[in-house]
Amino acid sequence: MTYVQDDNIIFVGNKPVMNYVLAVVTQFTNGAQEVFVKARGKAISRAVDTTEIALGRFLQNVEKRSITTSTEQVDTENGKTNVSCIEIVLVLRSEIGQVSL
Repeated sequence: MTYVQDDNIIFVGNKPVMNYVLAVVTQFTNGAQEVFVKARGKAISRAVDTTEIALGRFLQNVEKRSITTSTEQVDTENGKTNVSCIEIVLVLRSEIGQVSL
């Protein structure tokens, strides 16, 4: 069995927002054409903050392609519960353009 890690997916959790902003900027600086920012539950607002800060302050040639919301069932101590999810897709505006820092 082979495991392929998708480097262009940023899973947002409980770390400070700037940690995730740095991860997004790093992905584009290293040549990624698109980056997926994903979060669940209480981390959703942190994911939104991450993308807005990255786009507003650091990445001029990047835009939001799509924002997808969904609900996942998660097993907890008290049984199954529903958790909200978000996926924000960021892409370079032009295939040829470089990221401006």
